[in-house]
Amino acid sequence: MVGAALAKTGWQRIPSHPAIRDWADAARTAACATLASSTDPWRCGGTWFVGVDALPNGPDGSIGATPFPWSALPLHPEPLHPAQLSVIRPGYPQPSPDESAAAFAFRRDRDAAHLDGLLPIGPEKARMVKEPHAWILGLPLNDTTASPLTVWEGSHHSLRAALTEALAPHPPHRWGDIDLSAAYQTARRQIFATCPRIELAARPGEATLLHRLTLHGVAAWKPGDSAPAEGRMIAYLRPLLPDVETWLTAP
Repeated sequence: MVGAALAKTGWQRIPSHPAIRDWADAARTAACATLASSTDPWRCGGTWFVGVDALPNGPDGSIGATPFPWSALPLHPEPLHPAQLSVIRPGYPQPSPDESAAAFAFRRDRDAAHLDGLLPIGPEKARMVKEPHAWILGLPLNDTTASPLTVWEGSHHSLRAALTEALAPHPPHRWGDIDLSAAYQTARRQIFATCPRIELAARPGEATLLHRLTLHGVAAWKPGDSAPAEGRMIAYLRPLLPDVETWLTAP
């Protein structure tokens, strides 16, 4: 399912390729149109447009007449969801009413580090695997080094071990309904103490690929950072696997 480099470190930078650049250019045009017409609220005090399923790519990944750059990626073609459009503005993050003081501090100081697919469910916000992604692909849409994607190298090994132990008493068909909050929080603390934090800035034409179990986040906007008028824009794709067992046990 993943290459040797991705299996070892949990992340991979994909070098610039004309096909990736062509797709990024088409996606940026579509993204700017989306931002101009969207009524979705910006989070974090108006500094983050979440943009889930916001880009108008087809199931084959194409945007208009521009094909998805499968040939330039270490991935097999498969049906894709509309890409997330993550946009960051200067000053990210800012406090907001929908986030506690502790949550804001974690976003500011720890990049809001998280594991995709492990969602807060119910009034207790129990962490459960509800979206077992196959991989996480980031495609920068404009030229900026502001608020890059951050990863904790090797964190996928720690998270796999912790979640495997927590789920072992349960049959695999129930894994998606098990509260993993305690195991996840303990593993995350260990990761912060032992795994290198890496900033993965990338330019249009390049891409970043993460192992599905890699802990990752987004860096705060630093003094001196700059971006085009629309803000820092990255498209993200995360196709789903058929079940949680595959998500946890496959390479």
